[in-house]
Amino acid sequence: MTYRLVERVIEELRGKVTSGEWPVGGRIPTEPQLVEALGVGRNTIREAVKALVHAGVLESRQGSGTYVLSSDELAGAVGRRMADAELAEVVEVRRAFEVEAARLAAARRTPADVAALERALARREAAWAAGRLHEFVEADVALHTAILAAAHNGMLAELYGSFRNAMAATVAQSFRDDGMTAESYVDHGRLVAAIRAGDAEVAAKEAGAYLE
Repeated sequence: MTYRLVERVIEELRGKVTSGEWPVGGRIPTEPQLVEALGVGRNTIREAVKALVHAGVLESRQGSGTYVLSSDELAGAVGRRMADAELAEVVEVRRAFEVEAARLAAARRTPADVAALERALARREAAWAAGRLHEFVEADVALHTAILAAAHNGMLAELYGSFRNAMAATVAQSFRDDGMTAESYVDHGRLVAAIRAGDAEVAAKEAGAYLE
């Protein structure tokens, strides 16, 4: 077994994840199946899978198999780091992303961006009104992702994308602890209105206010 061979197999396995052939949450083929498909030895497969588990792309589950954890290695690393982080640290990181994104979105939003924000906001409010926690968390994350898109900064959007799934887990956990009560609801209507109006100062203020 050579280092170069392991690297080649790692890239082949990673390619199956990034292409969607192996979707996030799905179980990958067994070790014997991978040996046959790739024409390499068991040790090579084991080393390649181990490397992707360490990178946060795959997850080995005792007695069940190996599953796709993330299509983004950075997202896997961020998820592991956030699992050990204090909630206050997570909130501070969110603020760093979202305040600046709101400011930029207000300055750069297009009519299409505004329409996407309105749809995301409506979906978020409908999910809350119906008391559907899972849908609300998805809609909340979708709204913030739309704000990042409206900022038109590719690097910021990619970094936020790596943070997004882990953030969603913390949002869901906060509601599981406290419940979906009137007191726990945070209105995002003023934030979207400020972005629509092109008011960068108010947009940044609104984005920071709900993360205090």
